[in-house]
Amino acid sequence: MKQLVIPFRKTEKQNKPHHADKRTGKQRAISWGFLAPSVAGVFLFFVAPFFVVIYYSLINNVVRREFVGLSNFIRTIENNAFKLAAVNTMKFSLIAVPLAVVLSLLLAIVLMSRIPMKSTFRSFFLSPLMVPVASVVLIWQILFNYNGLVNDIVAVFGVDKIDWLKSPHAQVAIILLFLWKNLGYNMILFMAALASVPQDLIEVAKLEGANDFQIFYIVKLRFISSTILFVTIMSLINSFKVFREIYLMTGDYPYDSLYMLQHFMNNTFQALDYQRLSAAAILMALVMIVIIAVLMKTEDKFEKDIEE
Repeated sequence: MKQLVIPFRKTEKQNKPHHADKRTGKQRAISWGFLAPSVAGVFLFFVAPFFVVIYYSLINNVVRREFVGLSNFIRTIENNAFKLAAVNTMKFSLIAVPLAVVLSLLLAIVLMSRIPMKSTFRSFFLSPLMVPVASVVLIWQILFNYNGLVNDIVAVFGVDKIDWLKSPHAQVAIILLFLWKNLGYNMILFMAALASVPQDLIEVAKLEGANDFQIFYIVKLRFISSTILFVTIMSLINSFKVFREIYLMTGDYPYDSLYMLQHFMNNTFQALDYQRLSAAAILMALVMIVIIAVLMKTEDKFEKDIEE
């Protein structure tokens, strides 16, 4: 009786020379060696402080260090100053961020078309990036002063003078400042994205009888969806950083309509209430995570439409 012999087939791993494994391990070690300083820096300055903030939000104070659960979060949410700051920040972001995205996209479309003096207009919208913040604040204080240029203009239409930065309409001045500073940067990003849209798809859409609006909505808008997401996230982050300009114009305790979350954080830090500060920071981070997750989910839907 013949013995059944099963031929032995070497796997890909067995065929691989031993010195290749050593080379791969050496390359991996070198890669981690280059990454180690960055990883250590991220852990030391971002990850570790985040866990410290979580720890502070769950204790009563830094001396006794007794676990109090969610009482700091409840105390923060019930605080009237936090409520005012959260509502004002939400109103500002809901108005300023969509305007920053839409207006910068419209400017990019206009400048991508064949209009005269395109370089001049591009330089005009980029000039705010080169102006110091102190100079911008000084200009805005002059413009929106009770005897400023804005009141002189609205007086032509029969509107009474108001002190803009000390009125319920104070956010109008800050929104205009926010747009003036950020439109140029966003516009350049959109211009780069629009220039990268495949021209053959646009030509095919024209041959199919699509008009300019259909080409923009069906082709261009879907291809620049990732840029729209990036610009929206950056504008949202910048809307939370508008505290610097408001602080320089109005100080620690501005008019109620300008009291933002950054003011609450700053004043709470000065009061050494680290527990409330930590709880507010975590709440703010959770809201940002939810908003960014929704934006990324929406952008992912656009990408799937493109692939299909």
